[in-house]
Amino acid sequence: MPSAEIKHMKPKKQYAYSVPSIGAQGITDSWEECKAIVSGKRDARYKGFKTRQEAEAWLHAGARYEVKVKKENMPGIYFDAGTGRGKGVEISVTDENGTDLLAKIVDKEFINEHGKHLLSADKTNNYGELLACKHAIELALREGVKDVFGDSKIIIDYWSKGRIKVEGIAPETRVLAFEVKKLRDAFEAQGGSVHRVSGDDNPADLGFHR
Repeated sequence: MPSAEIKHMKPKKQYAYSVPSIGAQGITDSWEECKAIVSGKRDARYKGFKTRQEAEAWLHAGARYEVKVKKENMPGIYFDAGTGRGKGVEISVTDENGTDLLAKIVDKEFINEHGKHLLSADKTNNYGELLACKHAIELALREGVKDVFGDSKIIIDYWSKGRIKVEGIAPETRVLAFEVKKLRDAFEAQGGSVHRVSGDDNPADLGFHR
């Protein structure tokens, strides 16, 4: 392969994993290898990173999903949903530094010890993302924040704009989608913007992003 082609090859993504029940922890550049190790393990934690150094830092910090590699994020409100703790879908709303904000918009009795909100067992991850988006926009409107960020394409580019299909989608999810659309319309009418960022760059991150 010519040197020019080698120079422009994209570095392989690094997948860090930790499975205490089987004493497995490490880093691989193969998603299939990572998947084979963590599949079916309730205590498995795994996450993709752009560099091996970031993956090592995450493992060293305890392989906790709320631990983010330090970087400069744009000021604003960030949201996410995930199943990283193996207890179901949780939602997260933070500022650019990863400081939890859900207690400002959700009754404290529904906030767990991690500053997140654990949903009922029947809720999907996409429903969680949509609800987290709703809370993020509500808080932005209340506090005059102009930028909201998330990493879900389906929520930001479709569902929060009311673009949601009928077939295969639970009625309560469709209802929530149109509630979020109204909020987003009001938010944008006041000069607000909803942006999509990489899961690796989301300080509210709760899950694994391939």
